Amino acid sequence: MSNHIDAAPGAVAPLVLMPGDPLRAKWIAENFLDDATCYNNVRGMLGFTGTWQGHPVSVQGSGMGQPSLAIYAHELFTEYDVDSIIRVGSCGALVEKVGVRAIVLATGACTDSGMNRVRFEGLDYAPVADFGLLRAAYDVATARDDVATWTGLIFSGDQFYPPRSEVMKPMVDHGVLAVEMEASALYTLAAEHNRRALAICTVSDHLVTGEETSSHEREQTFGAMVEIALAAGLR
Repeated sequence: MSNHIDAAPGAVAPLVLMPGDPLRAKWIAENFLDDATCYNNVRGMLGFTGTWQGHPVSVQGSGMGQPSLAIYAHELFTEYDVDSIIRVGSCGALVEKVGVRAIVLATGACTDSGMNRVRFEGLDYAPVADFGLLRAAYDVATARDDVATWTGLIFSGDQFYPPRSEVMKPMVDHGVLAVEMEASALYTLAAEHNRRALAICTVSDHLVTGEETSSHEREQTFGAMVEIALAAGLR
């Protein structure tokens, strides 16, 4: 039995959308899924299962940061036999061309996390997205004319307020588009358990221009990435 997810066997769908914010999970369940029921509220980390176009889908909050996400992703893969997890979260743009509210499909996730170094004994593992999910999400996203979509590397940082922001410059110089806090651990765990994972992130703030969205917008207005995740995950 899972330590952090109080769901009965079979209560979690093979496809799970995973926002960091549990209230965003609730918003997704209420606005995108039919007949959604709550299967988890342990520690306030809400999880729901419903259907989308007749297919079972779950949505599970992960909390902020790789250690928190790793708990939920590990238990979903190992205790509930989840096949695919798609992170639907926010990110900060690192390059001017990627605007606020654009969508970033993360091909891979660089990181400064000690979790990576401990797991691989000092070697630098490069976690990447599942290609099938990535290709499906790219096809779905680029067919839309209401949102700008970028595909490339992101950076999963351990600190939301890093003491030296200038250390990101080498990452930007090598093609990193945005920063968030979870995708590297998700991709690594999916590889370990031979499952599928993808991070689809909406740009909530811009580290170059200073533009940003409100907490309410981050919780309840990033619907395009949810629609893309649902369509890609069920192809």
